[in-house]
Amino acid sequence: MLIFQPTNAQFNFQSLETAITAANKELGKEFVIMVYKDGKIIFSKSVGEFTPKTQAPIASSSKWLTAALIMALVDDGKISLDDKISKHLPIFTKYSKGFITIRQCLSHLTGIESEPIKLANFVKRNKYNSLEEEIEEFASKREIVSNPGLEFRYSNVGMNIAGRYIEVALRRGFEQLMQEKILRPLQMRGTNFSSLNAINPSGGAQSTANDLMNFCSMLLNKGMFNGKRVLSEQSVKLLLQTQTTSSMIKYAPKSAEGYNYALGSWVLQTDQNGNATVLASPGLFGTWPMIDLCRNYAVVFFAKELLSEEKKDMYLKLKNIIDEQIVANCN
Repeated sequence: MLIFQPTNAQFNFQSLETAITAANKELGKEFVIMVYKDGKIIFSKSVGEFTPKTQAPIASSSKWLTAALIMALVDDGKISLDDKISKHLPIFTKYSKGFITIRQCLSHLTGIESEPIKLANFVKRNKYNSLEEEIEEFASKREIVSNPGLEFRYSNVGMNIAGRYIEVALRRGFEQLMQEKILRPLQMRGTNFSSLNAINPSGGAQSTANDLMNFCSMLLNKGMFNGKRVLSEQSVKLLLQTQTTSSMIKYAPKSAEGYNYALGSWVLQTDQNGNATVLASPGLFGTWPMIDLCRNYAVVFFAKELLSEEKKDMYLKLKNIIDEQIVANCN
């Protein structure tokens, strides 16, 4: 279990405290900011009624969890990233989309037409009674706008196809698989994808700052959590590996413009060899889990205000202040 007693004896976060106070308007009335390094929380700030245990929707931050679940099933030998979706979703073959792979689903490279992710889309999803119904619509009513693997368009399409694929492949519900392979092993007791309508693997999770930090710590520790393996080192490496180039990006939300994409997360920084060193999975509602592989720390910004461009810039400014206290070990 993570040690949640903040300890910052070797760090001076006074400038971080000052910057948080100055950014009060952008952060909103309720938020949590936590920093984890070397097995413990080294900084924690809660404002309003939010605490590290407060549960709230995390929107697209859900994608990182879904991608990790897929990798856990790859570890088990149940599926492969190179599986064609037609293997278990034959309806896509009927509409000439069966050659899309799971890897392309996780990296938004399906080539299927999609809408930008907006708040209104969460309301529109209520028309679906099941994930199966949504995926059948993707197969039958959405056009192919580019060959798979060539053009990146950020959306809910690929992740939700992957979510339905594993339901059929393993003959079990998405929520059940998520609980078994990711949430229970990581002691993420405040996290679920439960819904009155269709399960939404790409944006339907509720979580807490504590839970997201457990997830981030597992990634930093190469798949280990509390002495137990959740993902293989190889799967973590693949999860954090850049899948796109800048020329492939045809649509990205404002909060992620200029970045490339891994599997479920954005690549914010790379080393001199192009390897991802800082990754994050921003959510529309203001939650932003982030890991820094060079400095070996994680930060979770957990809020319920919409993620605007101003908030993105402020989060990155706060990260830069944290960076000043933690020595990097990358070239």
